Amino acid sequence: MTRIALIGTGFVADYYATTLANYPKLEVAGAFDTDSARLKTFCDHYGYTAYPDLDTALADATVDIVVNLTPPDHHYAINRSALDAGKHVYCEKPLAMEPGQAAALAELAASKGLRISGAPANALSDAQALAAKLIANGRIGTPRLVYAEMEDGAVFRDNWRDWRSVSGARWPGLHEFEIGCTLEHAGYALGWLIALFGRAKVVETFSALTFPDKGPGTEGLKLAPDFSVGCIEFASGPVARLTCGLAAPRDRSLTIVGDEGTIIVRDLWDHRSPVHLSRFGEKEPFLIRLLKLYERKSGRHLPAKLFGGRVVPYPGKSDRKLPAYPSQIDFAAGIADLARGLEGGGEPVLEAKRAVHLTELALALSRGGGRVEFDPAG
Repeated sequence: MTRIALIGTGFVADYYATTLANYPKLEVAGAFDTDSARLKTFCDHYGYTAYPDLDTALADATVDIVVNLTPPDHHYAINRSALDAGKHVYCEKPLAMEPGQAAALAELAASKGLRISGAPANALSDAQALAAKLIANGRIGTPRLVYAEMEDGAVFRDNWRDWRSVSGARWPGLHEFEIGCTLEHAGYALGWLIALFGRAKVVETFSALTFPDKGPGTEGLKLAPDFSVGCIEFASGPVARLTCGLAAPRDRSLTIVGDEGTIIVRDLWDHRSPVHLSRFGEKEPFLIRLLKLYERKSGRHLPAKLFGGRVVPYPGKSDRKLPAYPSQIDFAAGIADLARGLEGGGEPVLEAKRAVHLTELALALSRGGGRVEFDPAG
């Protein structure tokens, strides 16, 4: 049994609490939040113990892993305090708000014989495993070009002030507008890209605040960019373009083009997203051919996106408990990944070097403005 302490009981904490049901060997020792009312509501909902303060949580000798679910600008300080207290750490993305701080955390953990790993856990999904298997089996030949989309739609025009988590926490819209959609969302694509292709060699970035007016209540806030694009060259060869935004229509797809075919993952936020495979020269499915014929004959594009190819079946069925749409990710899988590493002595999949590199890339994309080079060896 691995005991964990949840630090931060805001909106995302419910995703973790929901998916902890998939891992009976993970036990919540307690939770803490600086908002005492939110903490009480969360703990009452799940039957967790509430710590009176952070120091008490970090001093709990029964806790093996501190799970840092606080806002990004608090990540570094709490991660460091947890490591100083002798705890292993699993942190929501990013590890810190500066690349040097993320690297320092990894070094501190190593010096103390501790582990630090980081979200997001969607890189541990069944969809990622299926896509990786298709690539490994040569179904699209050598991957050459990748398009990753993390467009969330015009959230600021929606009724986001009314959004609530399962336990009743408000969606932190104002803070998200200040931190930026790239730091909040790019990791979901970057985790996949790093898992499939390894470290980046160079990234060219651009970001901008395209909608400075986010509506009532946002006046006077220092808003972060709500659009970013980066072109990433991986040391293993493929080139990827990643976009993040809060205005374009929702699209969380991933397209991988090889020299023999294409893989399309419809939704990176879906643990078992439909995965489409097409091979150059093969006849497309009848329905796709029919729809394309209609477009040619009518001279009109259909309103729906045609993914093409054939949907690849998953082996067996999944009985995992997942959050409701649209965040159908097994969030607690990352904590379980770290716990398995501690039990077996091996490196977790979402290990420190990877978490640091993901943080470096996300920060570069968020800030935009040029070229950043990385050591391919890490």
